[in-house]
Amino acid sequence: MCGIVGIVTDHPVNQLLYNALKGVQHRGQQAAGMATMDGNLMYLKKGIGLIKDVISNYDLSYLHGNIGIGHVRFPTAGSADDPEQAHPFYVNSPFGIMLAHNGNLTNTKQLREEVLHKNHRHVRTKSDSEVLTNAFAFELQQSTINNELDNQAIFKAIENLNQRLKGGYAVVSMIADYGLVGFRDPFGIRPLVLGKKIEADNSISYMLASESCTLNSTGYDLIRDVSPGEAIIITAEGKLESKICHPNPVLNICIFEYVYLARQDSVIEEVPVQLARKAQGHYLAQTIREYYPNLEIDVVIPVPDIARPAAISLAMELGVPYQEGFVRNHLVDNEPHPQNSEQLQVTVQSMLSPIELEFKNKNVLLVDASIVRGTNSREIIKIARNAGAKNIYFASAAPRIKFSSVYGIDMPAYNALVAHNKTDSEIATAIGADLVIYQDLENLKKSIREINPDIPGFEASCFDGNYITNDIDDEYLLSLANGAFHA
Repeated sequence: MCGIVGIVTDHPVNQLLYNALKGVQHRGQQAAGMATMDGNLMYLKKGIGLIKDVISNYDLSYLHGNIGIGHVRFPTAGSADDPEQAHPFYVNSPFGIMLAHNGNLTNTKQLREEVLHKNHRHVRTKSDSEVLTNAFAFELQQSTINNELDNQAIFKAIENLNQRLKGGYAVVSMIADYGLVGFRDPFGIRPLVLGKKIEADNSISYMLASESCTLNSTGYDLIRDVSPGEAIIITAEGKLESKICHPNPVLNICIFEYVYLARQDSVIEEVPVQLARKAQGHYLAQTIREYYPNLEIDVVIPVPDIARPAAISLAMELGVPYQEGFVRNHLVDNEPHPQNSEQLQVTVQSMLSPIELEFKNKNVLLVDASIVRGTNSREIIKIARNAGAKNIYFASAAPRIKFSSVYGIDMPAYNALVAHNKTDSEIATAIGADLVIYQDLENLKKSIREINPDIPGFEASCFDGNYITNDIDDEYLLSLANGAFHA
């Protein structure tokens, strides 16, 4: 998963863009980058690390211009340490284009061949985002062969591009001496919102971003979500125009955004994430009542921080005491991912410190947002047992994650998922819990639709194995299980 931001304003954009990227830092902590534009001049700085580590005050001083795009990144597979695959990407023909992308293309292999051998454009890395950048550049070139560069030519290029792309994508791009372009895949899998701010001189600044939380933190008002298949153009003069650039768009927002990815102060598709997570706790409590009516629970404790709203709601629904049982050391959250179980144990122990009096001699219900590999869950349960817990029940606000995610979530292939081909009792044994309790998928959908009943569908393939783009076969999934590069 990644976070993207694009801004058009009437004053230098560098510090504003930097602050906006900090607002989506939770969506990507492996690499970061900023690009700005001053007329037909473009400036770029990107690299490995957090935005504060990649962009210095010196860098800000030469990132000139009133238009900018930025990106923070988690790779969906491979390439984690390659600085060349940090965004934004740049091509100099036609016009000069900078592009940043959140998501994952599922037809990268075919698209790369087309770009190289039919579009005659060179691709330097294995990144699907660089392939996307060159495919966009080619379509823009085709739409302007006999025409001036204008909004209609850009919309036509995106219409053609949407016919070539498969997968999930939200994109921000700058075209030299023209303006900012943003567009979203026809299923709306990855989120993208539009915001505006009225400046002191009554001019209007616009921002496109992955989440509304960064609009709030920079003084922008949320206008709306960018629609599936929609493209938005904001010229250097601040004029905005939008158009649906796909014949059959239909919203299928990634449901994992509401479980884990999005920040709780964001609003996605008119659903406050905080309310959705509270509702997840409500439905999880109903599951416990229905299937485990005699379960003796002395205390409900969240695994901080994302599971907290669900845990509070669950405890209230069951009438069971809620307590904070872990102190989280946020200073170690951004350390490199452990390479073996011993390193993982040390990392988790240094990240979470138990408050022993909340565990000692108690039947503890631990609530987490999800269970993926099960390795973190196992280490957390060990900490709780060492703190004196009598019985540990582990509840997941998300359903069983059994299938590979292919649309842009940093998640292992299906063969590394603890719930793949295991019963609940086998999962409980694997993570060291006395009992494991999962959210029901239909209840997860209800937790969102009860807030916005107009959402027609969800992308929930990691839970149900239904890949809505209809291009994922066993060969593709097996290539992921075998460690093939796909992002």
